[in-house]
Amino acid sequence: MLNQPTIEKLHTLKLHGMADAFRSQIETTDASQLGFEERFAMLVDQQWLWKENPALARRLQSARLKERGVIEDIDYQHPRGLDRKLLRTLSASEWVRQNQNVLFIGPTGIGKSWLACALAQKACRDGFSVIHKRTTELFRELAVAHVDGSIGRVLLKLSRVDVLVLDDFAMAPLKDSERRDFLEICDDRYQRRSIILTSQVPIAHWHEQIGDPTVADSILDRLVHNAFRIELSGESMRKKRARKPDEAAS
Repeated sequence: MLNQPTIEKLHTLKLHGMADAFRSQIETTDASQLGFEERFAMLVDQQWLWKENPALARRLQSARLKERGVIEDIDYQHPRGLDRKLLRTLSASEWVRQNQNVLFIGPTGIGKSWLACALAQKACRDGFSVIHKRTTELFRELAVAHVDGSIGRVLLKLSRVDVLVLDDFAMAPLKDSERRDFLEICDDRYQRRSIILTSQVPIAHWHEQIGDPTVADSILDRLVHNAFRIELSGESMRKKRARKPDEAAS
């Protein structure tokens, strides 16, 4: 077979990541179900990862992703309204290059945070900087920054991150300082950087959760109108996985 000479040539060309990925494809039966373009893209992606590994490790450490989501491991079998074509498009990270946002809306346990982290992790792999925070965590840090005088520095740091991931937005009505800080964050990032937002609250109710009508209009104009909206529904994945085998079968 020609596989081993091909692997040796890849190593000779110092394409070690591609060689490892090619060997993995040979040994994995699932790879045969993929088209040529997808298999070749996976080889190139693995070579890029091998070359960028030290920098990638730093980016992932700085991101502090709270879920170990990986775009290749997305579960499309669970009925929750996921658009496979859209997710594949987003996995190319072109939305980050175009300074667009992604909104995951749906009930608890449906996998919003996992999907957000999977997209963010892919953005890290593609060379972009990421920070992941829960919205309540962000607002606590901003409140402290107002008190100790570091608010300008904190907002500047947030404005320079390519992808800001915020979980559980609009779970409670925003205070005046919170909505004004959030407006400044959205204003700094509009058409310059990207946001991934998850929320259990439908977008139609965000206006009332933000509170001040003028500020709410400004936030939604910058956040929603430049975004991919992914609205999920269905049974909680956590509940389904927690069932015993005999209960799941009944």
